[in-house]
Amino acid sequence: MQSNTYTKAMNEALDSCLKKDKSVFVIGLGVPDPKGVFGATSGLRKKYGPKRVMDMPVSENALTGVCIGAAINGMRPVLTHQRVDFSLLALDQVINNAAKWYYMFGNQQSVPMVIKLTVGMGWGQGPQHSQNLQTLYAHIPGLKVVAPATPRDAKGLIISAIEDNNPVIFIDHRWLHETFGPVPEDHYKVPIGKANVIKKGSDITIVSTSYMIIETMKALNLLNELGIKPEVVDLRTLKPLDEKTIFNSVKKTGRLLVTDLSHREFGVAAEIISRVSENPKIKLLTSPQRITAPDFPAPSSPALSEHYYPRYTDIALKVVEMLEADKDRLAKLIAKDKESNKIPHDVPDDRFMGPF
Repeated sequence: MQSNTYTKAMNEALDSCLKKDKSVFVIGLGVPDPKGVFGATSGLRKKYGPKRVMDMPVSENALTGVCIGAAINGMRPVLTHQRVDFSLLALDQVINNAAKWYYMFGNQQSVPMVIKLTVGMGWGQGPQHSQNLQTLYAHIPGLKVVAPATPRDAKGLIISAIEDNNPVIFIDHRWLHETFGPVPEDHYKVPIGKANVIKKGSDITIVSTSYMIIETMKALNLLNELGIKPEVVDLRTLKPLDEKTIFNSVKKTGRLLVTDLSHREFGVAAEIISRVSENPKIKLLTSPQRITAPDFPAPSSPALSEHYYPRYTDIALKVVEMLEADKDRLAKLIAKDKESNKIPHDVPDDRFMGPF
């Protein structure tokens, strides 16, 4: 076991898959660039050559079609977009071809490809470069959608995605790139469709995914001061959804809070709350709640973005509200925490040097 950043773990995973399987290739805008898609593809072109690690023209729909054709003919493409927003230009290919192919041809022909989409927030990216569209892709039959939060899961899930025989959407939040954690050195897989209980608790279940796991764990630092013990479920996969793990947790705690960076209406959080509410075996002690991005486009202005994106303080406040705990004491803890935190709200940490 070694310690690595999320980006380094991604790079190791791609390296391992390219080495293990000659049918794997990586393509996307900026893949051979010195910055290597936030570092995830750095050094791979030099090691495996321009026929397996390649840039692409700004023709997202056409190149997605090329990758689908390659997958149908036995290759395993990894198509990367430095913004999820750019993938919207290829929705026809993704939805009408990649997602439907296995079904339309009687489960005889699959499309083994990964589409890696970077989401994010802050730093003035605005409404066309910082959308969180995981719900859009999770809505489509035939697509699997994964969204890791830790370096270990990032490596294991992209290996699983590349080796899966059907299309997988890999959601990659750019505020996670410099996060640090233990990562096995070998070639390993994290199962698609399996959530992970990363913190045991008894008072409330908090279900989160991707970067919102980081905010949730920050909230726990405040909640622990109040004697509140949440159980935290990291989804890791949005589709297929591991409802069994969620159900088991909520049965134990009797309360549910879901956090997600996609929009509130018709979102991932709404789907999870709906499934829990429909389960007759779950007895809720209070109404389930969700914390999401609001239903309007992301702003560019720091003055506005400070109030747009949900953070750990919102999570802590909602938990205290649901448990009818000491709001005044929490307010004092939040004030103290903010006073000691000098990092601007629209960057993840002081190492963040920009969107690329």
